Amino acid sequence: MKNIFLVFICCFFLTNGFSQETIERKNRLTDSVIERFFVLKSDKETKDGPYKAFFKRKTLIAMGNYIKGKRTGIWQFFNTQGILVQKFNYNTNNFTFESGYDTINDVRYLFDEKLQKGDTVTRPLKPGGVYYGCIPYLNLFRLPFESYGINTDAFEAVIELLVTPLGRLADYKVHLTSGWYQYDHTVKMDVHLLNEEDQTFMPATLNGKPILSRIVIKCFVTSEGLDFY
Repeated sequence: MKNIFLVFICCFFLTNGFSQETIERKNRLTDSVIERFFVLKSDKETKDGPYKAFFKRKTLIAMGNYIKGKRTGIWQFFNTQGILVQKFNYNTNNFTFESGYDTINDVRYLFDEKLQKGDTVTRPLKPGGVYYGCIPYLNLFRLPFESYGINTDAFEAVIELLVTPLGRLADYKVHLTSGWYQYDHTVKMDVHLLNEEDQTFMPATLNGKPILSRIVIKCFVTSEGLDFY
């Protein structure tokens, strides 16, 4: 009986030694998106446990799990109507599900290759899709002018991402225009300010061969920067 009690005590301390307490936090990613997650009590910057992100506080657009700051297992991503558009397995680094269309309507794909009738083309892919997955690009951008007293609704913005056949983000530009203010300017962003994950894509293919491609996304301008329609 004494031995059983000692084994129980050892297991208790071993279990608690390997597990760490967590606390829940929330953070605003954009004007439209809020994320809820857990962090280690001992390190409030390290995510650990279930993760969810919501559009307009109600619609789930991303859910998955972190272990000590790293995404793990299968993550699910949804569009702003709550429809599943993508599943990505971070353990095996592959897509397990991809919908036939994009998570937002204001997106186009451009290819340098001349397409022929009967060609099979796939678009470049990124975990999270072109809505949740592209939020880091929105957050990197800052308006090149002071927005105080400016009607940002008078501006149009287009993000242009250049993805190489190796699946690398080679260029990131934002085209800003306004007929009201007679403004036409292109801002070139430093892609190296993004983390490795946000510089990595599954490249577009033409008949199974990786090719150069561009992702063009229409956005609207806010006082802080950009957001998706």
